[in-house]
Amino acid sequence: MKSITIQGTKRESVGKKSTKALRDAELVPCVVYGGKEPLNFSAAEKAFKNLVYTPDAHTATLVIDGETIEAVLQDIQFHPITDKILHADFYQLSADKPVIMEVPVRITGRAKGVVAGGVLRQSFRKLSVKAIPANLPDEVVVDVTPLKIGNKLYVESLKNDQYTFMHPDNAVVAAVKMSRNAMKNAAAMQEEEDE
Repeated sequence: MKSITIQGTKRESVGKKSTKALRDAELVPCVVYGGKEPLNFSAAEKAFKNLVYTPDAHTATLVIDGETIEAVLQDIQFHPITDKILHADFYQLSADKPVIMEVPVRITGRAKGVVAGGVLRQSFRKLSVKAIPANLPDEVVVDVTPLKIGNKLYVESLKNDQYTFMHPDNAVVAAVKMSRNAMKNAAAMQEEEDE
């Protein structure tokens, strides 16, 4: 999995006044959990661009005052009006501890049902997976080629040994529905047969 490097500085004071001063200086107050104790730091808002505003999943390499920490973004808060990043929570990665992360879904192939006039509906753009850091996938590839009109692809059929999905087995990832055109054509054919 790709990693984005974020340079940060430890924060001594974590009150409202110092947090507001950080945000005014276009810095984001952050916390890293998962170590011996939580570590408060701040980083430039621009550093989050490639981590947050992308459809891809990334881990983060945090360089805080010369100390390097491998982590994943757990939670991020945005301002309701300006969409500026208000706060970010990271979770420190450990080689033997599983972590949960949202991973993008990439559809491949052309469904048989689409060729026959159906419409492909994708229910999930991202799926939550749980795995040790070494097994985290960059994306979940879903081949829809065998799907006919009315068929659905469930999370259960994507299971593997590398990671587990944090969704129910019966959650639908993609489905081929009958389009209005296909319905009209089927109705017209039925009328011809009835005559």
